[in-house]
Amino acid sequence: MTRLIEVEPGRWRVARETLPPARSRLPRPYVISDTMDATEQVDGRFYTSKRAFREVGRQHGLTEVGNEKVKPKVRASSDPKVKRERKQSIKTALEKYKSGHRAGQN
Repeated sequence: MTRLIEVEPGRWRVARETLPPARSRLPRPYVISDTMDATEQVDGRFYTSKRAFREVGRQHGLTEVGNEKVKPKVRASSDPKVKRERKQSIKTALEKYKSGHRAGQN
């Protein structure tokens, strides 16, 4: 519920109820459990431990989605050769424009 409060004569603000921060009744709410439902891995065995499940996956060369290391993207414009070519292209275009050449004209 919101209500108006007069802070000083002619000046108002909206007073809102403050909710208590969300808290869990668990003793350690930010700890992720290692247990999971029995899940079959590529070796045909069922695992109830996340750690063991991931270890077997790594041994078989699998990549767990969300844990893969992504290579940083390299911008094409960071290559010195591309920069030189772009500068030369712009320089040529400016020279043509200054000499009176216009695109679309015969």
